[in-house]
Amino acid sequence: SEVSVSWRPSAEFSGNVYRGEGILPASPQDVWECIKPVAGGARTKWDQNVKDFEVVEAISDTLSVCRTTTPSAFMRIISPREFVDVVLMKQYEDGTMLSAATNVEHPLCPPQPDFVRGFNYPCGCFCIPLPGEPDRTQLLSFFQTDLGGYLPQTVVESFFPASIAGFYSNLTKAVKALKA
Repeated sequence: SEVSVSWRPSAEFSGNVYRGEGILPASPQDVWECIKPVAGGARTKWDQNVKDFEVVEAISDTLSVCRTTTPSAFMRIISPREFVDVVLMKQYEDGTMLSAATNVEHPLCPPQPDFVRGFNYPCGCFCIPLPGEPDRTQLLSFFQTDLGGYLPQTVVESFFPASIAGFYSNLTKAVKALKA
């Protein structure tokens, strides 16, 4: 599957907002099953940028505070990171499913010594049904992440587009394995 990745300066912080868009060969429900932000979900198994995902506090069945950790990346130039976000999940009448998040501080989740604390500014993924194509899904994603630490912006800018393309590629493999 093909993915397009674009970016522009963020209005939220000094980095960029990245947009990924692609068509996945699976139903919106199968795509959602692979990306939904829940403890014990499939994401830690297929997403090379997610090492662990935990719910710190469940506010409701659609709103929670979550901690995500990432492994080191970019030939270990980027140290392991942790992100604490408030996450909203929503399903719309047309079948579109949304996961949206932004950084938050939470007393049950102080910064951990083996991780650099990063910050997700408003971001999310939309699983959009394609009319007349029940086994294909448009996935639209937005990321605007401050990785924290002392990384030069050029390193961050060279990492994100390839990372987003890898996200779509690995997700495509995950949905195909789910259907097998």
